Amino acid sequence: MSTVKEDSKAGRKVDRAGMKVARPAKGPPEPAAAAVEPAGSQPFPVVGIGASAGGLEAFTALLKALPRNTGMAFVLVQHMDPAHESALSNILSRATAMPVSEITDGMAVKPNHVYVIPSNADLALRGGILRLAERKEHAGRHLPIDHFLASLAQDRQSAAIGIILSGTASDGRQGLKAIKAEGGLTFEIGRAHV
Repeated sequence: MSTVKEDSKAGRKVDRAGMKVARPAKGPPEPAAAAVEPAGSQPFPVVGIGASAGGLEAFTALLKALPRNTGMAFVLVQHMDPAHESALSNILSRATAMPVSEITDGMAVKPNHVYVIPSNADLALRGGILRLAERKEHAGRHLPIDHFLASLAQDRQSAAIGIILSGTASDGRQGLKAIKAEGGLTFEIGRAHV
């Protein structure tokens, strides 16, 4: 019969022979998504970054300036030709030490990762999961940046960050307003106001 006592120096339980006693597991293992964001914790920031079709240089410069361990996830939304596949994730993977992935439906966001919207899709964030939908036009215009940033605001609230890097159109303005309304941070860099 083994007697267990508290080792006052180390603050741990030891048996009579001085061997550390393992603590019993606390319930079943957590699901994989819980490893991304433990229950009861504050959500990590997700940064939605929008740019016009010519935004490659701006995306590249931003990613080169970021350290590998920011504690944030980065989601890049660019205006693209819906008829052509994008090579953006491959190109941007050379600009950062963070993993860069083209988004697939159902992908969970993780800190210190970069996600790139595929062509011919709309994107939303729901419960920390990236959701793709068929591209839709509103009054003859496609607004992928507004669509994503509005969902980001709703999902992350004050942990939402919206950045518009370039462009002259209004896509992104409503999304930035939604993020501000939820207490998140917004930035517009290099946008020509028309």
